[in-house]
Amino acid sequence: MPGEIKFGTDGWRGLIADDFTFPNVRTCAQAVAEYVEGRGLGGRGVVVAYDTRFLSDRFAQQVAGVIAANGIRAFLSIDPAPTPVASYAVMDMKAAGAVVITASHNPANWNGFKFKPEYAGSATPEITAQLESSIFDIQLRGGVPTPDRAQTDALVEEVDLSPAYFRHLAGMVDLERIRGVGLGVVVDSMYGAGSGYVKRLIGGGKTRVGEIHQTRNPLFPGLGQPEPIERNLAKLSVRVRRTDADVGLATDGDADRVGVADERGNILTPLQIYGLLAYYLLEVRGARGPMIKSITTTRMIDRLGERYGVPVHETPVGFKHIGPRMMEEDALIGGEESGGFGFRGHVPERDGILASLYVLDLVASTGRTVSQLIDDLYGLVGMHHYDRVDVPIEGEAKEQTREQIASAHPSSIGGLLVSRLDRTDGSRFEFEDGSWLLFRFSGTEPLMRIYAESGSMQAVKNLLKAGQSMAGVKP
Repeated sequence: MPGEIKFGTDGWRGLIADDFTFPNVRTCAQAVAEYVEGRGLGGRGVVVAYDTRFLSDRFAQQVAGVIAANGIRAFLSIDPAPTPVASYAVMDMKAAGAVVITASHNPANWNGFKFKPEYAGSATPEITAQLESSIFDIQLRGGVPTPDRAQTDALVEEVDLSPAYFRHLAGMVDLERIRGVGLGVVVDSMYGAGSGYVKRLIGGGKTRVGEIHQTRNPLFPGLGQPEPIERNLAKLSVRVRRTDADVGLATDGDADRVGVADERGNILTPLQIYGLLAYYLLEVRGARGPMIKSITTTRMIDRLGERYGVPVHETPVGFKHIGPRMMEEDALIGGEESGGFGFRGHVPERDGILASLYVLDLVASTGRTVSQLIDDLYGLVGMHHYDRVDVPIEGEAKEQTREQIASAHPSSIGGLLVSRLDRTDGSRFEFEDGSWLLFRFSGTEPLMRIYAESGSMQAVKNLLKAGQSMAGVKP
């Protein structure tokens, strides 16, 4: 039987040369071509982009070749491009969709295949189910032969995706204000596809932009994996302090997620970043509209929704759920715990570059430091602390633990009374004081994630310790 290719929270990912191979990537590309043709969109062409990982450009060339072999134009990026740039290209070019070769924040030995349909956001579960069915059928037929370049070159057009994206972002945020205010900014692109983007957008004025990890290195040395979370951002923190910078910014491997350091080098949690971005849009820009958050995301958004009189809607994890809800509600912002945020007037997709610009504009327009802005936010919504533990787990142990958590109905955890149990996506135990603890198995990695949010950091640590004990994991 053919090997199983399953799409997780955002695309299919696999180990390079193990399951992420040229034949499997060509099979996925053929499934996309058949999906596009089945929708009657073949005449609009498909954007093909890639990140800085090992062989990503070669995989992308194969995808473009398969698309072209089906008589569909392929717009192949001339260089590594962030996923949000490829997504915006779908909208700008009115293309039938985009394929992005990227494993986002996964370790260096992984790569991945993301598909963005004609609405320029993450593929819905219905679309990925259709792709998986087509992939299985194609595998049974014997896969897809290597495209004949001589036959397909006429339909493959190399394009620079960045100019249209830059013009669009210039209409989303006041770049001149950011350039002129004289901020000190350090950007860590984590050796990824976002390298140079923030500097190109806001450089050339009084604001100075320093960069680290801006070169292409598919091994991601010193990082382990290009995920903008605290344990990977030590160098960013040090550089912010040494250069007396005002803000540190980081984007993940394909630049659809963002990390932030304050002026003291303290790394913000993704939940704090979401709170600041929502505060910026609601308070500073005076915008109004629904807000969408995943089940793993902060209750600060609920408090802000109450204060500003806007509805808040919750979804399962992943922009394949958040993006469609954003379109349905014409939402102001959508966000998730992993540091991915989407915005109205843009694509229904995460964008770490636009999120970075919004953080800078918040500082520039208020004259407040990032740490002061966090204090302002807490003054509105109360103290909220958060942390996450990732537990490697797979195979039989994974299924046993999943069943163990799914069958648990404790009356209290860590000394806190359980007030509600939500199994929308994983198992979230809610407590009478507003705290919560959630267990969820990653859709893209062999991990169980345990999340907690509470009014103090000590309470968060206690909940995570209790959660690990529940799961049979040594804290």
